[in-house]
Amino acid sequence: MGDSFREQLLEDTAFLRAEQRLDTELVDKLILQLNRIYPQILTDREATRFRNLDVPTSVRLGELLTHLQGKGDEACREFYRALHLHVEEVYYSLPTRLRLRDSLNPLASPQIYSQRNVLNDRGPLFFLGCFGFAVGIAFLYYYGDAKVSGGSRALGMAALGLKRKAQEVLIWYTEEGIMK
Repeated sequence: MGDSFREQLLEDTAFLRAEQRLDTELVDKLILQLNRIYPQILTDREATRFRNLDVPTSVRLGELLTHLQGKGDEACREFYRALHLHVEEVYYSLPTRLRLRDSLNPLASPQIYSQRNVLNDRGPLFFLGCFGFAVGIAFLYYYGDAKVSGGSRALGMAALGLKRKAQEVLIWYTEEGIMK
């Protein structure tokens, strides 16, 4: 990651204070998480001070973040864990997380190169056209030796929607089948 958690929290503080998704209830959850699981980071007296509802939420959150930065890197890391646990969408929209995700540092996150295997760039209609042509040739080959005149007439009718050269070939084949 490069930066310490304390430096990251310093950078994320302005974003967290302005974030509307961090309401009073979520800030209280974060404070209680830090107080109950890590009492060495946030004592009962400090938790009570940060949970004072007379103070606006953004001010309480700002004081909490300043307090955690003073406690050191471990306290900041535990705040990030609590934030990730309780408010995942805010955690992933933090400026440091976005920078980390978008960074090109190969040591931070290995790049996965997705390569498309493109045989041609003509698209699916070209494929369907070629497939239809192959089916037509297979149809001609299969019914070529048959004495059924209905199949030959069907090929003559199928020639109506084709281009001129293909139409001439199918009509010639149809006429030859009728003459036999």
